[in-house]
Amino acid sequence: MTRLAVLALVLLAAGCGSEDGQQRAAEPAELVRPICDNESFEGDDFTVCTADPKQDRIAMFDADHDGVPYRSFPELERALASRTSKLRFAMNAGMFDESGLPIGYYVEHGERLQTLNRAAGPGNFHLLPNGVFFGQGGRWRILTSDGFAEQVTARPDFATQSGPMLLIDGQLHPRIAQNGTSLHVRNAVGVNPRGQALFVISNGPVSFGRLARLFRDKLQCRNALYLDGSVSGLWYPEAGRMDRRAPLGPMVAVFAKDR
Repeated sequence: MTRLAVLALVLLAAGCGSEDGQQRAAEPAELVRPICDNESFEGDDFTVCTADPKQDRIAMFDADHDGVPYRSFPELERALASRTSKLRFAMNAGMFDESGLPIGYYVEHGERLQTLNRAAGPGNFHLLPNGVFFGQGGRWRILTSDGFAEQVTARPDFATQSGPMLLIDGQLHPRIAQNGTSLHVRNAVGVNPRGQALFVISNGPVSFGRLARLFRDKLQCRNALYLDGSVSGLWYPEAGRMDRRAPLGPMVAVFAKDR
């Protein structure tokens, strides 16, 4: 058998030049999901933005070096300057006072700017248990505020306290109705079994219960924390989205890691 004939047989065995081989070569690669994608759940629409600790880093932003709160995504954009090119998305992230400063535990770039707040009081923040979303040693977590006080002894890289908790170890917050009458555009964060942080904002008014079940039943999170409502906004540069619904307080930003 000639060398040319042997080569032809090898190519045929590999599927090269055959119809089957052509089909395999033409098969599309696995589709890559957008960083922020639309999800429907129980008749409502949500935008879900995924941050992965293997590829992304998270940072908190609230005020400039003079202590003046940013209050909006356009102001944050100006503050980030060249770092905007690495930004995947940003979202409001935590309750704040009239000036825009956080009312709960808050760590920005490793510096604690507000202590843990476990006081009773009115409003969503004080619908106990509330909780803390934080990052430490490359791991992102959500704990109730009591759990955070008991378990976390070292300063996190970033942290924001908000409330109420939506999910606690897979269970809905005991004081959240299955589908209450209070409906607002709302946003929250959960952490899934892969360690990814899932940031969700509703595309219309929703109840606490529906938002909590989205995290539990569709996004497979065991712990999720409410971030805010009515003022909730998302900045997603890839889609040209920059919400300007109302003045904001603390903001969380997700950046692509340097490679």
